[in-house]
Amino acid sequence: MNILTTLANAWKVPDIRKKIIFTLIMMVVFRLGCAIPIPGIDRTVLASLFEANQGGLFEMFDLFSGGAFQNFTIFALSITPYITASIILQLLTIAIPALQALSREGVEGRKKIVRYTRYLTVVLALIQAIGLTVGLFNSAVVDKSAFSIIVIILTLTAGTAFLMWLGEQINEYGIGNGISMVIFAGIIARVPVGLQEMFIAMKEGTMSILTFVLFIIFAFVVILGVIMVQQGARKIPVQYAKRVVGRKMYGGQSSHIPIKVNQAGVIPVIFAMALLAFPLTITHFFPDTGFTDFVTKWLSPAGNPGIWVYAIVNFALIIFFTYFYTAITFNPAEVAYNMKANGGFIPGIRPGAPTIEYLTKVMTRITFVGAIFLAVVSTIPTVLSYFMNLNIGFGGTSLLIAVGVGLDLMKQIENQLVMRNYSGFLK
Repeated sequence: MNILTTLANAWKVPDIRKKIIFTLIMMVVFRLGCAIPIPGIDRTVLASLFEANQGGLFEMFDLFSGGAFQNFTIFALSITPYITASIILQLLTIAIPALQALSREGVEGRKKIVRYTRYLTVVLALIQAIGLTVGLFNSAVVDKSAFSIIVIILTLTAGTAFLMWLGEQINEYGIGNGISMVIFAGIIARVPVGLQEMFIAMKEGTMSILTFVLFIIFAFVVILGVIMVQQGARKIPVQYAKRVVGRKMYGGQSSHIPIKVNQAGVIPVIFAMALLAFPLTITHFFPDTGFTDFVTKWLSPAGNPGIWVYAIVNFALIIFFTYFYTAITFNPAEVAYNMKANGGFIPGIRPGAPTIEYLTKVMTRITFVGAIFLAVVSTIPTVLSYFMNLNIGFGGTSLLIAVGVGLDLMKQIENQLVMRNYSGFLK
């Protein structure tokens, strides 16, 4: 009921209503693009390729594209190249001093990094489009002429570039994180299809009622767990000392610093999946070679013992990216400096280096809980799907991303309402 009340209140505010409508229009555009097929592709051959590769690489790419990859539409590459480019730029920002200095230049520096991310996205999309057209789906290409292949490659690349632009438009004129909203829309669009497939499977006897009940219970636990972890935070008390300025006394107030259990949201899961897809993407160029057989066996969730290697690496990557992204968004040294500059201190902790050490210690411990939760929810369903033949891949990573993005969206709407309420009060 609180969600419905928040949405109803937001709809009454003209500015927020425009943002919501704009975001919905962009989502409709995305879904329309997912239904526009790429010319020159034999759909019968394409369907046979997907039947021969259940799960693994195809399922991973189809998750981000919202079904566009399986249908090989203009948005088949989805936003994956952009995510990969963002990971590379963020890692290079730490390793290269010039990029690190650029990130500290404020708005202008961030604009340049965004520009570099766009360029790298187009390059990665072009490479991936070539791999799909010339390698993986070459047998589905009707006309093998150079012109036909170039048209398919450019169409796929342009589709990713358009989605990148669409996400940026949502960031500027809509509400929510644009890239996350694109992935969110794709996952939500798959819900009716996924439920229909489960009901058909139960009707045909390939899925038991017990499996369906286990899926519902798992989905409920994931949703409840994501909400609890996303909303959970450690509130560190802060006391501000009294000081006299002229004839007035300032300070003497108590506040707190909220350190969230999951400061990074679902970004670590998206980053880990995009990074794990990289070796599988390389196999596009070598469809029938020993390298492809090696990756399929050792690094793919559809291989054995690849499922174990994939699960362990995925677990480790999610933990790494959780700490990595949290370190970017929460800087203990900066928080401690700002606190000291405003006469604030944590009771029992001296300002300066002891405060930085204390904040780092708290952040490290509390982030560990969020990282383990993300890793478990994202990894266990993949393993169970392989060994128990349970179609709960949708209930793992997909639910995690969908619920996380949904909570972030509602939080942004609430923040917009608070800002406008305060504005009206001041007027």
